[in-house]
Amino acid sequence: MTDKKLIGKYKTYIKDKLSKKRYTHSINVANAALELARRYGADEDKAYIAGLLHDCAKEMPVEEQLALAKHSQLDVSDIELQAVPLYHAIAGAEIARAALDVKDPEMILAIRYHTVGCGNMSLLAQIVYLADLISEDRDYKDVKKMRKFAAQSMEKAMFEAFRFSIKDSAEKGNLIPASTFEAYNEFAALMKQSEDKQ
Repeated sequence: MTDKKLIGKYKTYIKDKLSKKRYTHSINVANAALELARRYGADEDKAYIAGLLHDCAKEMPVEEQLALAKHSQLDVSDIELQAVPLYHAIAGAEIARAALDVKDPEMILAIRYHTVGCGNMSLLAQIVYLADLISEDRDYKDVKKMRKFAAQSMEKAMFEAFRFSIKDSAEKGNLIPASTFEAYNEFAALMKQSEDKQ
């Protein structure tokens, strides 16, 4: 890590704002993101910090999350403004930028899209999305399978992650933003291309 002082500052911020369980999750996501960055050649510091801060707004009052989402300069869909579980990612990106002075647009977008994904995701955004899904504290039914995919191929892991996420959201009757389908279609097309080459 290049700047231990800065990382210390971010850890102090999230420790103060999050429950012990959510703080532990944030540390685990940062560690998973660092591991994925090493494996796939992304910037390790950016991955660790974006992973650390991805849920920084998760436990803010919902009205405050929504206010940040509504006034965000980032691209926010009407669907996202109707779905409470999606507010925190947009709000988190705004907090990282305004309160924590994160200037890097790639890191801001990685935090912003860590729940819904989007078309044309950067490698960093993919890493944070995946790290959130496979972090050490996750224990859903297919997590071991997802970790295995993440160790084999980023494209395959992202395809399976979106397939899982869309199915899970649909079964729960949740709203799904168009950006999630864009991401799924991109990775599905990549999987089809690699199958056609074999």
